[in-house]
Amino acid sequence: MKGYVQVYTGTGKCKTTAALGLVVRAVGAGLRVYLGQFIKGGEYSEIRLLRARFPEVTIEQYGDGGFVRGQPSPSAIVAARHGLDALNTAMHSGLYDVVIADEATVAVKAGLITEADLLSLMDKKPGAVELVLTGRDASPALQERADLVTEMRCIKHYYDAGVQGRKGIES
Repeated sequence: MKGYVQVYTGTGKCKTTAALGLVVRAVGAGLRVYLGQFIKGGEYSEIRLLRARFPEVTIEQYGDGGFVRGQPSPSAIVAARHGLDALNTAMHSGLYDVVIADEATVAVKAGLITEADLLSLMDKKPGAVELVLTGRDASPALQERADLVTEMRCIKHYYDAGVQGRKGIES
């Protein structure tokens, strides 16, 4: 089976959620999945579930869980570089059918990795591996190189009315 490059981007919710839906579908079909998360750290509800119930999914996080504002810290850059190396290794290991780089485009925007890093990842993808990149602000070059691009666009959001993230819905 040929693998493609998918990009989920935009200002709306559900980019990671769409990738997680693909994880469930892939596991249901007997595929093995590697999920690497840039910037994120911690046990979100979906991460707890995947770790507890889906041994076919390898999950690694390359961040401390905080937003990167301004100049990224040296440790955040080191974590992101490690993540990029881990994604490359996973993609070429022969152990995974689907490799997800969650918040990869945000890592570029934050200055943790470069657009060239992601373009190289896309170019070096083995033919049978499905590669998924998520995050806001996917560059035109990344979108052009991808085989599938979905833009999530926020039309209305209850955050604007002061609603905080709710357990099981946003976290």
